[in-house]
Amino acid sequence: MSFDLEAKDWDNDPKKVDRAELFAKEIIDFVKPNSSAKALEFGCGTGLLSFALKHSFASITLVDNSTGMIEVLKEKIVKQDLKNFIPINIDLLKEDFNQNDFDVIYTLMSLHHVVDLDAILKIFNAILKTGGMLCIADLDKEDGSFHADKTNFQGHNGFDKEELTATLLKHGFKTEYYKICTTADKEVDGKIIKYPLFLMILKKIKDI
Repeated sequence: MSFDLEAKDWDNDPKKVDRAELFAKEIIDFVKPNSSAKALEFGCGTGLLSFALKHSFASITLVDNSTGMIEVLKEKIVKQDLKNFIPINIDLLKEDFNQNDFDVIYTLMSLHHVVDLDAILKIFNAILKTGGMLCIADLDKEDGSFHADKTNFQGHNGFDKEELTATLLKHGFKTEYYKICTTADKEVDGKIIKYPLFLMILKKIKDI
């Protein structure tokens, strides 16, 4: 899947924009972020979720391994003259990232693309302060049809709540909040299927 090629038109889908704003409101309502807090968005793409959260944090570091997405993101940052956004084109699973003082990490529809869940959760634990919050907005468990049109998809077919909760607990995260917030509607074999999207918010309870 080439997110580089999709980057230029990514924000033209009003459903993606609305979805980001919905999840941002849910995160703000539960986390109640301190205006001096530092946040990181993993798999930020063009930064739709962070733009909806731009007034909620002192600084937001936005990381993505897609060069195309980061280029579009940088253009948007310049246009809006945002001083608290720090875009970084990096693959956290392959490159060193030496920051470890984030108060909040959030990710929207990115985690199911990560094949090695244990590896990324270990990194999240390392870079988040104890007591900090991890917010995961992603696909509920599905039958594999969501990415049926992507022949090279290697990730997860969504996540089962109980399985994901147990995996996160092993990595030092305790679930504080879970809610099915909306759906992602896709046409599959001529039919529109509504795929539930959840928000899970967890507290880091210990270093691993």
